[in-house]
Amino acid sequence: MNRCAWAQGELYEAYHDREWGVPSHDDRHLFEMLILEGAQAGLSWITILKKRENYRRAFDNFDARKVARYDARKIRKLLADPGIVRNRLKVAAAVQNARAFLAVQKEFGSFDRYLWQFVGGSPIQNHRKSLKDIPPRTREADAMSKDLLKRGFKFVGPTICYAFMQAVGMVNDHTTDCFRYRKSGN
Repeated sequence: MNRCAWAQGELYEAYHDREWGVPSHDDRHLFEMLILEGAQAGLSWITILKKRENYRRAFDNFDARKVARYDARKIRKLLADPGIVRNRLKVAAAVQNARAFLAVQKEFGSFDRYLWQFVGGSPIQNHRKSLKDIPPRTREADAMSKDLLKRGFKFVGPTICYAFMQAVGMVNDHTTDCFRYRKSGN
């Protein structure tokens, strides 16, 4: 069975086969992935995958309402938690992003409705033959990043946004030889 070349090792294979590139419309999952992609900045994705369950525990299963209420005491507790990436800016960004996330939900009715407008409501079907054909960012990711930043989100640069778009299935970047690649979507 052919997979995208990056999906090597049990954890990567499971993530690739079951989740990566599957269109998500669940606000909680979208919030989780936005926070995890931001936490990954400067690190390998495998580091975050290994810590994912710890993140779910530490961040109240990514309940944005709870995360938005985190105070200095809770942030100190998170920064002492070896199960997550203990970076002050990234932890503070998660709290700020929860607040911005709730504001977007209020304005648009859902975070899903807001996000999917950047791809016209359905996944972009790419036709990448190899990993080297996948760009680090696109105009859609640039537009998403610019708008998220304007709304107060942190750790949402264009490269992070594109990785997020790939993860939640807003774009299909499975390589054409991958068993998960289908022209009609995932």
